[in-house]
Amino acid sequence: MKVYASVLVLATLLVSSAVYAGTADYVYTPTVEYGERELDFKFGTGTPLGGERQTVSTLGLGYGATEYWFTELYLKREVEGMSSDVTLAEWENKFQLLETGKYPIELGLITEIEAPVSQSGPWEAKIGPLLQTEFGKLQLNANMLFERKYSSDSSGVQYPTEALYQWQIKYRLQPEFEFGAQGFGTLGEWDTWVGDKVEGNRSIGPAIFGKVALGNRQAIKYNAAWLIGSGTGAAERTFRMQAEYEF
Repeated sequence: MKVYASVLVLATLLVSSAVYAGTADYVYTPTVEYGERELDFKFGTGTPLGGERQTVSTLGLGYGATEYWFTELYLKREVEGMSSDVTLAEWENKFQLLETGKYPIELGLITEIEAPVSQSGPWEAKIGPLLQTEFGKLQLNANMLFERKYSSDSSGVQYPTEALYQWQIKYRLQPEFEFGAQGFGTLGEWDTWVGDKVEGNRSIGPAIFGKVALGNRQAIKYNAAWLIGSGTGAAERTFRMQAEYEF
């Protein structure tokens, strides 16, 4: 029960904290299915206050290489207004650290590297722990992530390490349709946000989920959310979705 309480407290803190994240970001989950292959499409769009509409789409191919390691390669396109159109490549690796169902929580680790393809720009690295627990049909997820950009030229630009969060609440009504809520945000530079007052920016909203079995280990899995932002750093409205074909 102490573990459950800790996860609930963490989720509550994340809801009350702040900030807007990438429009196509999705909530990482810690479990891995060995041998699973998937085609993965993600899409998101939103307009920050005072800014231009941002639209992000990704297409990826993933594989459960072992019982504890899932790896995936993506191509990502980021469009901002009429002036910016960037293509990037991502390599994502997820590691399941505890045996499924053996402990009150599921624990994983995510790592991700992103590099520009269509034009010069900084590389980006991300790493962080993934937590999941359950109460009957209720599933809770809470992730803390650390992200940093690295200059890919001789400019010598130094980027700070940013602390981000994700959380998710899901009620598993039935496999084909589940509902709940999601939230995303950033907490600022990782070594300064603790104890500092964070501005009230947030991105939170209702979400739906589901998995439709097609037979022969094939399935369509989906989730989507309508996120409402508040504060100067948040988009007023963001729509994000993810669809996977597992085979």
